[in-house]
This record gives sequence, structure tokens and C-alpha cells, in this order.
Amino acid sequence: MNAQKAALTPLTARDWGVLLVLCGAIFLEGVDVAMLNVALPSIRADLGLSTGSLQWVMSAYVLGYGGFMLVGGRAADLFGRRQMFVLWLAVFLVFSGFGGFATEGWMLVTARFVTGVAAAFMTPAGLSIITTGFEEGPQRNKALLFYSGTAAGGFSIGLVVGGLLAAVDWRWVFFAPVVLSALILLAALAFVPKSPRPDRAGQSLDLTGGLTITAAILLLVLGVERAGHTSLVRTLGTLGAGLAALAAFTTVERRSAAPLVRLGIFRNGALVRANAAGLLFSASFFGFQFLIVLYLQELRGWSTPETSLAMIVIGVDAILSPTLVPRLVARFGNAKLILGGLILASLSYALFLPVGADWTYLAMLPSLLLLGIAFALAYGPLTIVATEGVKEEEQGLAGGLLYTSFQFGAALGLSAAATVNVAATVSDSPAAVLDGYRAALWVPLAAALLATLISAFRVRSRRPVGSQVIGRGERPADDRTPELPTAH
Repeated sequence: MNAQKAALTPLTARDWGVLLVLCGAIFLEGVDVAMLNVALPSIRADLGLSTGSLQWVMSAYVLGYGGFMLVGGRAADLFGRRQMFVLWLAVFLVFSGFGGFATEGWMLVTARFVTGVAAAFMTPAGLSIITTGFEEGPQRNKALLFYSGTAAGGFSIGLVVGGLLAAVDWRWVFFAPVVLSALILLAALAFVPKSPRPDRAGQSLDLTGGLTITAAILLLVLGVERAGHTSLVRTLGTLGAGLAALAAFTTVERRSAAPLVRLGIFRNGALVRANAAGLLFSASFFGFQFLIVLYLQELRGWSTPETSLAMIVIGVDAILSPTLVPRLVARFGNAKLILGGLILASLSYALFLPVGADWTYLAMLPSLLLLGIAFALAYGPLTIVATEGVKEEEQGLAGGLLYTSFQFGAALGLSAAATVNVAATVSDSPAAVLDGYRAALWVPLAAALLATLISAFRVRSRRPVGSQVIGRGERPADDRTPELPTAH
């Protein structure tokens, strides 16, 4: 009865104010990344960057974001979620503006790295404000699904807006987020309640652990990012150094009285599986989008705005996540939606495998539409499962782990898809180029199938508590729902 009452309790005006501010921030992060993706050719032409230097414009952000995410998540737990959110949102604003004024490649790369670091602190802080400010259950699920839908919408809309802004002047790709950041910052100061001062008795930011895990993630992401652009020896050396730093981090955390990452958190099987599935799903999603953009622009000769508009159908997840998915979660449970989403993603990639040189947009549409639906079904529920049952004082850490998995997965998927594409393209002829794309399309399919297998592992049937369609007041459903077991 209490669960049913919680499911029917509407969010207050204050709740909506906080949620819209946080959604604005994650929307900003998605828009920022997507706009830059489609503006890269214009940036290269204006600044005279080589292909290697241009790649660093993207890699610098990924390194900053992925490298500092766990430190950012723990900092939110120790120093206050609102404080970290507001501070690093301001840093994001300033360095996004600096990117727009860049006249040399190194200036742009530096600005993107610091912007990525700011996002690494801001994003887990924002997520943990939701997971600690909304009661666990239907209310939090509704907030998280709305949040995840906004994130997806930011990326989809950013593809279109970025193409239009880049057609005018690529610098607007950096100036536009400044305006949006300023509005969100003012709203955050007005709506997000001040965090109570955390009790840090016996706790401190584990600097040694922070340095070793940051070094490990930086080296691992760098090794993955550069795999297709450098020799095998250098790649293996970088990855080996990353694994050594990871081993050092594990040793430090075992001996630390106040660890950055309490290793016991990995006893939560649901959290581990959600992070593993999230990493592979992100790898498949970004690898597939990368290949589609190359196919449309390089082989088919589509313009940047045409490509952006063609891919906007993937943004259907921004509509489904806050509207339909909360009802599906209440009816079927998170595990079943995650599994269904990953199956649809696998089907989407499989349908695109026989892509031809003269495919019409209608031939591509089923894959793109299925991918949008798959993202809606999987992304939000993965966020719920990865933070469910975690202590309040570790919600920032849980968010940091999840977004680290997403970011590392994106780097892995992009690098693997690019590497296979280059290796399988034996000449510059259109037929050879198309063969390269077809070979590389197996990468996202393999990642999605592996994520599906992980999500199906140890899924068991049981009836979720208070499982009813939100807003209809029906009795709990009689069907049994598979749930990923959560450690309490």
C-alpha cells in the first residue's frame, strides 16, 4: 500500500524545479559533445589541423571526463553535492567559452580537457542529487527516467543544432553552451537546495587512490583511443601501464582507512552487471553512430545538416524515456526492460549489416528507430539499477562508476570500430570502402550481444513490490518480473 501511495504521489513544484535544473545540466553535456562531433571538419579547415591533432580535440574531452569521474563522484559525497555541482558547472561555462576563442590547436585541446574534467565532477554530483533527493522507488525511478531522456535528447538535438551552427561559424558550437550554462547556473542557485555539510569525520579524499585511478583510467582510455592511430607496441605499452596503475590503485584501496572506492561496493551484483552492460551498450551505440556518420558523409556525400537530420530519429528516446518507460518499469521491472532494450539494439545493428551503396533513407530507418527505442528502454533502467540499494553517502561514487563505464565504453567502441574499419578497407574504391563499413559494423553488434548475455545472467523471476501502472491505481500486476538482485 505504501508503494502504491508513493507511485501515485506527484512531484512538488520544488521537486520539478530541482529536476529541471539537473536535466538542463545533463542536456548541456549531451549537446556540447554532439555539436562538437559534427563541427570537426569546419574546425580542421579553419585552424589547419592535421587528422592526428583533430582527433585530440575529441580525445582530450574523453580523457578529462573519463579520467576524473571517480574522483568527481567521491568529491560530491565528501564536499557536498550542490557545492560541487555549482562550482564545476561554472568551470564548464568558462572553458567552453575559451574553446570558442581558440586560435591554435593546443588552445582548443586544453580547453576541451578542462571542460571534460568539469563534466567529470558536475555529472555524478547532479546524479547523486537526484538519487538522494528523491525517495527510492517509483518517485526516484520517474526522476531518473526523465533525467536519462533529457540526456539522450541533448545528444540528438546537438547533432542537428551543431550542424546548423557549424554552417555559420564553428565557434558558435562553443559559445552556445556558454549561454545555456549561465542560465542553468542561475537556476541551480535558485532551486537546488544547499547540501547539508557532510560528516567527514575519519574521512578524507584519498589522494593516492585518486592519483592512481585517474592515471589508470587516463592510460586505459588513451590506449583505446589511440589504438587505431599508433603502433601495436605503443598501444600495448600504454594499456599495460594502465593495468599496472589499476593494480596499484587496488592495493592502495585495500590498505586505506578512507578509500576513494570502497571495494566492497563491487559485492553488489546488480551494480557490477549494470556497469558491465552499460560499458558494452555505450561501446555499441557510439561505435555504430560513428560508422553511420562516415557512411553518410564520406561514401554517400551527404552534408553535415543532412546527416544530422537523418539521425535525429534516434532521439525518439527523449520522448519515450520520461513518458512511456516509467509505466513499463512499474509494470515489468528494470531488468526486463534492460534486456529488451539490448535485444532491440542487437537487432538494430544486425539489420544494418547488409548496408548498400545506394540504400534509401527508408531502408536505414528501421535500424535508427529501433536504436532510439532500445536506448530509451535500457539507459534509464541501467541508471536505476546501478544506484539502487547503494548507501546515501556513496551515491556520488555509484554515479561516478556508472558514468566512467559509459565513457570508457564510448572510447572503446569508437576505437574498435575505427580500427576494424581501417584494417578492412583495402583501397579507396567505393566498393572497398563499403566493405570496410560492413566489417566494422560487426563491432557494435558483438558488443550489444555480449551486453545482452550479461544482462540475462542470473536474472530471476519475482514479483516487484508495488508493480502497477503509474497513475492508473490498478492492483499490483500478477505477472512475475525478472529483477537483477540488489545487495542491501
